[in-house]
Amino acid sequence: MTRRERMLRTLRGEPVDRPPVNFYEINGLTENPADPSPFNVYNDPSWQPVLDLARERTDRLPMAGIPARNLRPDPFHQLMQTRTEGDDTVRLTTHTVRIGNRTLTSRTRRNADTNTTWTEEHFLKDVADLDAYLSLPEPEIETVPHTAPLADLDQRLGDTGLPMISCGDPICAAAPLFSMGDYLVIALTEPARFHRLLERLAHPIWALTEAGAQAAPGQLWRICGPEYASPPYLPPALFREYVVRYTEPMVRAIQRHGGYARIHSHGRLQGILDDIAGMGCDALDPIEPPPQGDIELREVRERHGAQMVLFGNLEASDLSNLPAPAFAAKVRQALEEGTAGKGRGFVLQPSACPYGREITPRILRNYEIMVELAGGFGG
Repeated sequence: MTRRERMLRTLRGEPVDRPPVNFYEINGLTENPADPSPFNVYNDPSWQPVLDLARERTDRLPMAGIPARNLRPDPFHQLMQTRTEGDDTVRLTTHTVRIGNRTLTSRTRRNADTNTTWTEEHFLKDVADLDAYLSLPEPEIETVPHTAPLADLDQRLGDTGLPMISCGDPICAAAPLFSMGDYLVIALTEPARFHRLLERLAHPIWALTEAGAQAAPGQLWRICGPEYASPPYLPPALFREYVVRYTEPMVRAIQRHGGYARIHSHGRLQGILDDIAGMGCDALDPIEPPPQGDIELREVRERHGAQMVLFGNLEASDLSNLPAPAFAAKVRQALEEGTAGKGRGFVLQPSACPYGREITPRILRNYEIMVELAGGFGG
């Protein structure tokens, strides 16, 4: 059974020879260790064994963007001015947008040895900023297919896995406009305004999802963002208001064209699991184990495993910190619980990947354990 066939059969709920094993963002294909940029952590030699392992022995799911474009730029981005400064150790980027008598500013920082971007200042800081943002004209929508990058990725993968389209839902676009504290205050105290924001952001996202799913039918999609409205941040009632209402149309569009919709939501699931399943999605990740999450993988499988392929349930911090015997025990538990009883399918996967420049021998060994134990686990 090829790795592509194994993943496809898992998504369809068909028998496989073993559960697929996936390193999430790490695939040995889209990383470029030959790029000498000081901001490319993958050019550190310590990464090479992990990239080789991912390329040669995992069921790969490298990510691609939505295979459609909007030809009409968002008025907010048309007004944006950007300044970037820094050196080989840090890159600082400032975005400013002038709306009437208000200037909205966002600042981000990227350190060379950390493969992530930190937002140090957010565009919207109060209700007045939000009102200014909402005063702009709604984005016009004119979509066109843009499938070439996805097709190229698919060809490069061959029979070693599947491409996965990754996109954010409306709350994934809305919440980062604020700091986390300001977002929560607005979402809790200004529901009418927050719905207006979500509606404004939803229209182009829905259009692009529909156009992309039609242009590239039958693909696996990952939808990010629901965790912004999960407990303890917001109560389940607001998850239904701010996620289900705006994310379910994306799920339905993907499925309408034969695709598979996978919901990505970190943290607590107990209070929102039924709502996630109620959107009709085909898969869920990363199903973090307690104490990061609040529900065991076995229970998720029992309640909704017939509907959803479960991706998880290894915590990224365990991948980095646990000695090999303790990590192996976590892997065995995930494999056993993820395949217990009847269910559509299970993919062994960590909740994230290391984002530092150096891969320690412990991390490498734990990645090897994932591959070894999944490889010896009967389907």
